[in-house]
Amino acid sequence: VLSFIIFICYIASSAASFMMAPLLEFLLALFLFFAYASKLNEKFKGLYWPLTDFLRCVTAAIIYFAISIAAVSKYTDGASKAAGVFGFIATIVFAIDFYITFNDLVTFLKQGTSSPPEERKSD
Repeated sequence: VLSFIIFICYIASSAASFMMAPLLEFLLALFLFFAYASKLNEKFKGLYWPLTDFLRCVTAAIIYFAISIAAVSKYTDGASKAAGVFGFIATIVFAIDFYITFNDLVTFLKQGTSSPPEERKSD
């Protein structure tokens, strides 16, 4: 939702060159939402879905932070300032999502190496 709001703010502002990042992030988040909702993650085992979500969160947090700084400092219209503020909020939300996903990723990796090799061979 934040990505869509930021996209609308950038369309209405003089910083319209930044509108592609929130649009792509919105579409990618929408794809992952529908992939999880339709259980595509259970059908396609070759792709590790939490890692995909982890990389999306990391890149989104970095990109939103960078374009928010540019939008707030360089442009003077209200829509650019609003997009920058929403971008900072989105950075915090993606950082929290990054932390949660990272903990899931670490838990998964620890499960894979917790059993001795003899037990894994018998499985």
